[in-house]
Amino acid sequence: MKHSFIDKYSDLDSLIHRLDPRTKFIASLAFIISVVLTPTSNWRAFALHLCLVTSLLIIAKLPPFYVLKRSLVIFPFVLLVAVFIPFLKPGEIAGSYNIWLWQVSVTYAGLLILANVAVKAWLCIFSLILLSATTKLVDLLKGLKQLGIPKVIILILSFMYRYIFVLVDEAMRMRQARDSRSFGGGRLRQLKTLGNMIGTLFIRSYERGESIYAAMLCRGFGDEIRSLRQLGFKRIDASFGVAFGLVIISSAIIFW
Repeated sequence: MKHSFIDKYSDLDSLIHRLDPRTKFIASLAFIISVVLTPTSNWRAFALHLCLVTSLLIIAKLPPFYVLKRSLVIFPFVLLVAVFIPFLKPGEIAGSYNIWLWQVSVTYAGLLILANVAVKAWLCIFSLILLSATTKLVDLLKGLKQLGIPKVIILILSFMYRYIFVLVDEAMRMRQARDSRSFGGGRLRQLKTLGNMIGTLFIRSYERGESIYAAMLCRGFGDEIRSLRQLGFKRIDASFGVAFGLVIISSAIIFW
């Protein structure tokens, strides 16, 4: 099966790719904190953050369509949570609507918060796409471990990324087998078949997990994430970290 890996562009050669994974993780975390702490009405700071992350995406040579597609996949989950804010936030009413037996009102303050949440979420998503697309997952996990992230979280992320594609393959084969048997009938029959597929997929996942665990024990697996690359801070990491930190601090001082 063909899958879209989150680190598919990690083999490119650019300034961002040559940075240590720990440098990129810390810079991404600082960027996200700066975006989240930016006041709601300070749109100039948001514009600066957008210019900063866009410049880094261009330097990293990531395809614009790939970045936009990745951000749109995650963005609906953000809107699903924030879409009710304009109806719940008190303030000056922007409009009222009748939905069946209820009358709901949208406020300007709620719309402002919704736009603020959407902009902040999109900027943070861009930074995470930049981090994941320019760093091999093994190196990123190794860097996170050296930064003090608990080993159990590192192992969970490692196995999740390794076997999520196996699970997707299994689900696609089950769907192909269902369609080849002229899947149809009423809605109730379709829901019953879908429920059986989900149950079967869960049982197969559990059994595969048990067999993988047994194979790990037989091979003496420890709790180490091994890779051929040795991580180390270089002069380019220090230069990038200082420059990036100055931009973030300057935006906080100037625009806040």
